[in-house]
Amino acid sequence: MHREIVDERRWVSERRFSHALSYCTLLPGPEAQQLAVYLGWLLNGLRGSLIAGWLFVLPGFVAMLMLSLVYVRFGDTELVSALFVGLAPAVLAVVVQAVWRLGRRTLRAWWQVGIAVAAFLSLYTLQVPFPVVIVVAGLMGALAVHALPPVEEPADIDGPTVLIADDEELPGARHHTVAIVLVGAVLWVLPVVAAGIAFGRDSVLVEQGRFFGTTALVTFGGAYAVLSFVAQRAVEVYAWVTPAEMLKGLALAESTPGPLVMVLQFVAFLGAYRNPGPMESWVAGVIASVLLCWVLFVPSFVFVLAGAPYLERLRHSVRLRGALTGITCAVVGVIANLGVFFAVSTLFRRQTVGVAGPVQVTWPVWDSLDLRAAAIFAVACVLVFWRRWGVLPVLGVGCLIGVVLDLAG
Repeated sequence: MHREIVDERRWVSERRFSHALSYCTLLPGPEAQQLAVYLGWLLNGLRGSLIAGWLFVLPGFVAMLMLSLVYVRFGDTELVSALFVGLAPAVLAVVVQAVWRLGRRTLRAWWQVGIAVAAFLSLYTLQVPFPVVIVVAGLMGALAVHALPPVEEPADIDGPTVLIADDEELPGARHHTVAIVLVGAVLWVLPVVAAGIAFGRDSVLVEQGRFFGTTALVTFGGAYAVLSFVAQRAVEVYAWVTPAEMLKGLALAESTPGPLVMVLQFVAFLGAYRNPGPMESWVAGVIASVLLCWVLFVPSFVFVLAGAPYLERLRHSVRLRGALTGITCAVVGVIANLGVFFAVSTLFRRQTVGVAGPVQVTWPVWDSLDLRAAAIFAVACVLVFWRRWGVLPVLGVGCLIGVVLDLAG
C-alpha cells in the first residue's frame, strides 16, 4: 500500500500516510483494512471509504470461503493432510519472524523491552485479559514518553506533487460524528439480532456474532495480536477448532489475498459447520463467514469515519505517540505468546499444564517431540531468516516437504 499510494501513485505524502497508519494502529481491529478505509475517505469521502474498505477484504473473503469448503470436504484425505503437516511448522517460522522483525524495530529502550516482556508473561503465565494488557501498556507508554528520544517526522520522497497535500483540509464535517456512530452501531448489531430471531439466542451464529464483535472492539496491534486473543477462546472455550486447525487457518490466510485476519473466517466457518442447528452444515458455514466479516469490519468504518476529522488535532500529540509506542511494545509480547502457543501444539504431540498459585503454564511433554514437524520448522527458519524468502515460497516448501515425508512413511 505504501509503495503504490505514496511512491507510485502519489495520492498522499509520506507524512500523511505515516500519520494515518499511526492512527489506525492505535485503533482496535484490523489496521490494514482501516488504513484502506481512511485513504479511501481521504480521497473520495464516504463513498471512497466504503469502496476501498470492502473491496480490500472481498478477494480474501471469497478465497477463504472456497478454501474452507475444500477443507471440510477433503481435509481428511491423505494428500490434504500431508500438505497441512508441512504448512503448520512453516507458518510457525513466519510467526517467529514477525516477533523478531517487530521487536528489532520497536524495542529501542530498556523500558520498551520491559513492557514487551511483561505483556508476554501476563498472557502466558497469569492469563491476564488481553484488553487489560493493552490498556496498561498504553498508559505506561504515555507516562514514559519523556524518556523517548525525539521522533523525527518522516521525510517525503522526491517526485511529482501529491494529490492530497499535507496542509489540505480533510473532507467531512465534525458534526456528522454522532450520526456516523449511531447508524454504524445499528447496522453492526442488526445481523446478530436477526440471527437470534431466526435461529435462537443460543445458536452458534449468535455466539460467534457476540464473540467476534467483541474481538473487533478490544484487539489492538494487528492480525497476530487478534489471533492471540482468539486462539485460546476458540480452541479451549468454544471448541470451534483445534490448535492444529488454528495453524491451518493461518496458513490458508497467509496464502490468500487480503488481510491476514481473514483466518477468523476459517474459524467461524468450522465452528458453524460443526454446530449447524436446523441448517445444512455448509449453509451454516457460509452464513457464519458473512456474519464474521460484517461484525469484524463494520467497526473499522465507524472508527475511521468518526475519528478522521479530528485526526489533524492529534498530529503533534506527544502523549498519544507515547501511548502508541507502549501498545506497540506490548504487541511484541502478544505475538511472542501466540508463537509459544503454536509451537507447543505444533512441535509436540502432548502437553501438560503446571499450576503454582496464580501462575498457570502449559509445558510440552519433551519426549513427544514431532521430529517431522521440527525438521520442517528448522528448514523454514533457514529460508525465512538466512535466505530471506517470502511467505508464499516458504509455505510452498513446507507443503512439499510434508508431502515427501508422508509418501516416505
